[in-house]
Amino acid sequence: MMNKGKRIMAIAMTGAMLTGMIVLPVRAAILASEEPVEGVNVVLEEYCDEVVESPAATDQAVQASPVPTPVLQDSTGLDEEEDEVEGHVELNLNYSRLGIASNVDTYLNVRKKPSTSSKIVGKMTKNSGCHIYSIKKGWAKIVSGQVKGYVKVSYLSTDQKAEDLVSSVGRNVVEIQTDSLRVRALPTTDAPIYSIVSEGEEFTIKKDNLTLDFVQKIIEKEKISKDFIERAGGLEAVANSMADFICIYVDNEYAFVSKDYVKERYSLKRAVKVKTVKASKSSGVSSSQASIVEYAKQFLGNRYVWGGSSLTGGTDCSGFTMSLYARYGYSLPHNAAAQSGVTRRVSSPKPGDLFFYSNGSRINHVAMYIGGGMVIHASNPRDGIKISNAYYRRPVKIGRVMN
Repeated sequence: MMNKGKRIMAIAMTGAMLTGMIVLPVRAAILASEEPVEGVNVVLEEYCDEVVESPAATDQAVQASPVPTPVLQDSTGLDEEEDEVEGHVELNLNYSRLGIASNVDTYLNVRKKPSTSSKIVGKMTKNSGCHIYSIKKGWAKIVSGQVKGYVKVSYLSTDQKAEDLVSSVGRNVVEIQTDSLRVRALPTTDAPIYSIVSEGEEFTIKKDNLTLDFVQKIIEKEKISKDFIERAGGLEAVANSMADFICIYVDNEYAFVSKDYVKERYSLKRAVKVKTVKASKSSGVSSSQASIVEYAKQFLGNRYVWGGSSLTGGTDCSGFTMSLYARYGYSLPHNAAAQSGVTRRVSSPKPGDLFFYSNGSRINHVAMYIGGGMVIHASNPRDGIKISNAYYRRPVKIGRVMN
C-alpha cells in the first residue's frame, strides 16, 4: 500500500472539462472489444438562469437532525477488506496552497464575490479540495475543479492541517482516458458490457491486483449465473485476463475496467458548478420543474443508505427521486427500473427529468437532471448524494414525470 501522505505536489491546480455523450441504449452483445467505441458529443440546452441569492442564505448547508438509519452490511465481507491499490498513484489535483472543506456537515457554497449575498457559482461537498489563492477578511479566494470563487475560510482546513487530512479524505481512483469506454461485468473482454463511461470521469478503485478468490466473491455477491460466466469464457478465461483489469465502484456496484484505458490517481473531491433554475417560457421550464431541482440541491452531501428513502437520514438512488417527487404530489415506485416504466421517454432533457442507467442487463440507477448537463443522485456510501455530469455513464433512458 502506498504512502498517501506523500502525494501532495507544489504545483498549481488544473482541471478538465467533462464531455457529454449521446443517449443510446446499451446492447452488450454487439460490443466485443475494449477499443473505445465512437463517441458523439451532444449540446445540451442551458436551462439554468443565474439569479442572486437572498442575503439570508448561509454558506454551510444546514439540515434537520437526521433520523438514524441502520447501515446494511455486506454479507460477503467485500466491503470489510481494505480497498487495495499497489504501486505509485499520481494525485489528481496538485496544489501550491491546499484547502479542504472539512468543517461542514454536507457542503460549502462557493460564491462569485466574498459576500453571503453574492451569487452561488458552485458547491464543495464535505472534504473536497481546493487551491487557495488568497485569504482576506475571513474569505478565501479559491479554485476547485472548474469552479472559481470565494468561500468562508472558517469552513476550510488550510495549509499543514489540510495536508495532514489528505490521506484520510482522499481516495484511489481511475481516470478514464478515452471517450466511450466499455466497463465489463467481469474482468475479461469476453464479458458482457456493464456500462459505457465518459472520458475524464473518475471512479473509485475497489481492488487493483485481482485474485480469483476476489472475483468469485463478486460473482457470489452479484448473483452472477453460470450461463453468464460461460458467456465470459468461463472462470479459466477470467483468471487468464484479470491481471489486465481493475475493479471499480460504479455508483453502488462493482465492475471492471481495462488498465490500458485508465490512469490511476489519488483523488480529492472537487467543487461542481451550479446555477439556480427558474421557470422560463422560452426554455419550456415550468415552475414545478424549477422548484423540484432547487429543492433537491439542499440535500447534496447527505447519506446514501441502500433501501432508504429519507432525504436527511439516508436514501438510495430511487428512494431519493421517489421522495423528491412525493413532495410535489407524484407517486413513484421505490425501484429505478420501475420508475423508468412509469415515465415518458424524452430526447431533450429538462430540469426535473430522470436519467436511467443500466448494468447491461437491467436498469440499476436513477438520477435527476438539474440543468447545465448535470444530474443529482444518491450514488454510494462513499459520496452520498452528489452532483455529476449527466453522461458520466451512458444513460439508457431519459424519463419525464412532470410537464
